Formats: sequence, structure tokens, C-alpha cells
Amino acid sequence: MAKRDIQEVNAGSMADIAFLLLIFFLMTTTMDTDKGLSRMLPPPITEEPKDQPPVKERNVFEVLINSRNLLLVENQYMDLRDLKEATKEFLQNPMNLSTLPEIEMMEVPYFNVYPVTKNAVISLQTDRGTQYQMYLNVQNELQAAITELRNEISMKQFNKRYDDLDKDQQEAVRMIYPQRISEAEPRSVGARKP
Repeated sequence: MAKRDIQEVNAGSMADIAFLLLIFFLMTTTMDTDKGLSRMLPPPITEEPKDQPPVKERNVFEVLINSRNLLLVENQYMDLRDLKEATKEFLQNPMNLSTLPEIEMMEVPYFNVYPVTKNAVISLQTDRGTQYQMYLNVQNELQAAITELRNEISMKQFNKRYDDLDKDQQEAVRMIYPQRISEAEPRSVGARKP
């Protein structure tokens, strides 16, 4: 009995098929990407500012995070869950308190003359030992406060959420509640105890 020769499989086109499959999966697969924080960095300082008036302390909402991830807001320890409401109260100053930002009457499109805390600034300072997750949590709470205020006034004036407004309407709402978050360079502030 004669032995039959085993036929060889032509594998020349296998590399082409594998390459095409690889391209197909790369083109059709979605990948999660980090979106990051939407913050606009200030332009580089080319010269020293001249005769710039000092910022009034009442217009600055100071938020500090120490190396033990404890939150110090306006020199008072605060739980993270209370930060959003404290930020909203600061930005609104509904009772026109002298310890909160100055209220000015401002001409705002769609709103006529409206009370605005236009000089209000949120100052965020972290410690070098602050955990990144705590920093993100604080950022989220600050952003949530601004977003809620914008949505509340948008619903009241336009009966729509802020994201559903047209560009001109959004600009008017941003005039009332701008996003002014100043982030200082991390430093070693230590682990103060409450």
C-alpha cells in the first residue's frame, strides 16, 4: 500500500485575512477615553500687572484640601457632601450678606437688570499629599453647584435646562453665574486636625 502525500494548505492569504480582521475590529471598536476637566488656563504673564486693585476677601470662596484629604472651606472644616450647597449660597448671596460676595445690578440680555455676584471667585488649594480622587470629588462638587444654579435660572427664565438653550441664552446665563475657579499650585499645608 502506497502512502498518500498529505496536501499542504496554502497559508499565503492567511496573513492578509488576519490583517483585514484586525483593521475591521480596530475601526468598529469603541474605546473609553478620559475626558479630563474642562478648565481654561490663564495666558502666560509677560509683565507684572500695574495698579491692579486687591481682591476683596468677601469675594473669594476659599477651599483647601490637606494631605489627609480633609476639606477646609472658609476656615471651617466641612464634609464633601455639604460643599455644593455652600458653593451655591456663596455664588448667589441670596440674603445680601456682608460676608458673601458683593451684589451688583447688571444689565443681562433676556433678564433685564439682574443682581449678580460678578466678582465672586472660588479659590481651590490642594496639598502635595492630597489624593487625586479627593481632588476630583471636590472639582465635581464645585462644578455641580455651578451647573445646578445655571439649570435653576434657565428653567425659571426659559423653561429649559441650560444645555438645551441656544448660544445667546447660555451666554446670558453665564453672565449671571460664570465659572470662576482659581486653582493654586499644590503646596505642603500639612495635615491639620479638625
